[in-house]
Amino acid sequence: MLFSLLIDFGHLTLVLSLISSFFQVVIPIFNVQKNNIFLLNTVKPITKLSFLLTLISFIILMIGFVVSDFSIDLVAKHSHTLKPLIYKIAGTWANHEGSLLLWILILQFFGFLLTYTNIPILFISKVLSIQGAISSAFLGLCIFSSNPFLRSNPFPSEGAGLNPILQDLALSFHPPILYIGYVGLSVSFSFSIAALIDGKIDNIWAKWVRPWIMIAWVMLTLGIGLGSFWAYYELGWGGWWFWDPVENVAIMPWLLTTALIHSVLVLENRSQLKAWTILLSILSFSFSILGTFIVRSGIITSVHSFATDPERGLIILSILAVVTISPLTLYIFRKNLFNTQTNFKLISKESTLIINNFFLVISTLIILTGTLYPLGLEYFTNKQITVGPPYFISTLTPIMLAIMFFMGIGPLTNWRYNRLYNLISKLLPSIIFIVISYFILLIFYNLPIIAVLGFLFSGWIIISLLILISKQILIGKNSFNFKVLSLKQFAVFFAHIGIAVFSIGAISDSFFSKEITLRSYPGQNISIGNNKLKFDSSLQRIGPNFISQTSKLILYDSTGKTKAILYPEKRIYPIEQQTTSEVAIHRQLDRDLYIVFGDGDKITGFTFRIYLKPFISMIWIGCILMALGGMFAIYPQIKKRIQNWAQN
Repeated sequence: MLFSLLIDFGHLTLVLSLISSFFQVVIPIFNVQKNNIFLLNTVKPITKLSFLLTLISFIILMIGFVVSDFSIDLVAKHSHTLKPLIYKIAGTWANHEGSLLLWILILQFFGFLLTYTNIPILFISKVLSIQGAISSAFLGLCIFSSNPFLRSNPFPSEGAGLNPILQDLALSFHPPILYIGYVGLSVSFSFSIAALIDGKIDNIWAKWVRPWIMIAWVMLTLGIGLGSFWAYYELGWGGWWFWDPVENVAIMPWLLTTALIHSVLVLENRSQLKAWTILLSILSFSFSILGTFIVRSGIITSVHSFATDPERGLIILSILAVVTISPLTLYIFRKNLFNTQTNFKLISKESTLIINNFFLVISTLIILTGTLYPLGLEYFTNKQITVGPPYFISTLTPIMLAIMFFMGIGPLTNWRYNRLYNLISKLLPSIIFIVISYFILLIFYNLPIIAVLGFLFSGWIIISLLILISKQILIGKNSFNFKVLSLKQFAVFFAHIGIAVFSIGAISDSFFSKEITLRSYPGQNISIGNNKLKFDSSLQRIGPNFISQTSKLILYDSTGKTKAILYPEKRIYPIEQQTTSEVAIHRQLDRDLYIVFGDGDKITGFTFRIYLKPFISMIWIGCILMALGGMFAIYPQIKKRIQNWAQN
C-alpha cells in the first residue's frame, strides 16, 4: 500500500514538473520587456524545482525496477526477478517511457546547471524560458501519451524480462551518455534563439555557448563510440558500424556539432560566421529530435526501436516541426543581425574551417538522404529498398579524405592571412612524407588506392600536429618545455590526432580483416594466421537467468607457450525465449582475435567463426582521444565554475 502511494507520488511529481516548466516559460515572456528583475530572478529557482521534481519521479521509477514491482506496467514488461541488479537499474531506461523520462531529466539538469552561470539575468532568463518550453513539450508527451507509471491490472506475479542483448554493462551506460550529448545540444539551440530575440550575436555570446557545445560533442563522441564497441563484441557479427538508421541519426548531430564547434571558434576569435553558427545550432538540435522521432515512431524495426505506436511518432514529429520551423522563421526575420563584412583571405585559418564545415554539412545531407529515402519510399509506395554500406562508403569516402586533407593544413595556418610560401614551408615535412609513403604503399605493398590515401592523410594529420606542437615548444624560453603549451593546443592535438587514429583503425578493419568459418571437434587444433588455437572442450553452465553452452579454446604463441584461454558462449534465455552469442576476443594493440561459437555437438562437431581484425582497437582509442581533446577545451570553464560554486 505504501509503495503504491509512492508510485502515485512519482506520477504527481511529473505533473508538478510540467506546471513548473510552464511558469519557467511564461515568466520571462511577460517580464523581459518590462525589465522586472525581481520576477526574472524567480526563473532560476523555478528551473531548479522542475529538475528536482523530475528527479524524484525518475528515482521512484528506478526503485520500482529494483524491487521488481510488477504492479507498474512498464516494470512488468521490461524486467524480471532473476535479472541481475545492474540490468534492473538499466531497465529503467531500456524502454520508450523510461528512456523518455531520462531524456527529460537530462534536459532539465542542463537547465539546472545554467542557473549557476554568471550570464546577465535578462539573457539567461530567455535561455531558461526556451529550455522550459522544450521540457514542457516532452513532459506533456510523457504524461499524456507515454506515462511510465501506468498500472498493470491485474498485475502479473512475474515480469516478461529484458531483451538479452540489452543485458550488457556497456549498453547500460551507452544511452545515458548519448542522451547527454543529444540533449546538451538544446543549450546551444536555446542560446541561439535567445540571441535572435535579443538581437546581439558577438564573441561574448560565443564564449558563453562554446563550453556547452563542447560538452555535448564530447558526450556524443563517447556515446557513439561506446555503442559501436558494444555492437562489436556483443552482436557477434564482427563489425562496429552497420549504417543502421539509428546509427545514422546519431552520427548526423555529431557531424553538425563538429562543424558548429569550428564555426563558433571563428565567431569567438574573428566575429565572423554569425549566421552560419546560429543555423548550425538550430539544425544540430533539430537532428537530435529527428533521431528521437525515428527511434520512437515505429517506422523502423531495430534493437534501437523503443516504440511502435504511430500516435507517439506523430506527437514527436509535431515537436520536431515546431523546433525546426519556428527558429528558422525567426532566423529569416532577423537576417539583419548577420550583415557583417568578411575580412579574411583565402589562405587563412578561417578558410580551412569554413571548407571543412562545408564538407561536414554535405556529409550530413548524404547520410540524411540514405536514411530517409528508403523510409519515405516504403511509406508512400509500399516498396522496400535497402540503402546499405556500399552507398555510404562510396559517397562519403572522398569527402572524408578531403576533410582529413584540410585538417592537416588548418592547425598550421594563422587567422586572417597566410603567405603561401610560409604555409608550404610549414607543410614541407608532411608533403615529403606523403610523396615517399605513397610510392612505398602503392608500389611495394600493392594496397588499394583508398586504403593508401586513408593511411597517408592520417599520417598527414599526425605530422602536421607534431610540427605545430614542436614549434610551440621551441618558441618557449626552455627548449622542449611542454609547459608552454596551452590547454587549447592540447585540445586541438588530441581531438585531431583522435580522428587520425580512428581512421587508421577503420581502414585497417575494412581492407585487411580475415574471416574463417569452420567446424571443429574437442581436442582439435585450429590455425589462423600466426595463431594456433586448441579446441579443448565444450561444457554447459547455468547463469543467473540463462543457460550457456561454453567452449574452451587455448591460444598458443609461435613457441607453443599458452597466451590466453578463451571462452566463447552460446546463451539461451528461457524467460525471453532468445539465444545470444557471447564472443571471445583476444586483444592486442595491432589486432583482435575474434571468435564466435556456433551450433553443434560433440558428434557432428561445433561451428566457429574466427576473425582477425588488424588495428581495430584504434577505432575506440581514437574516440577516447577525441573526447579527451574536447575535455581539454572545456576544462578551464568547468574549473572556473566549480571555484565560483565553492565560493558561493
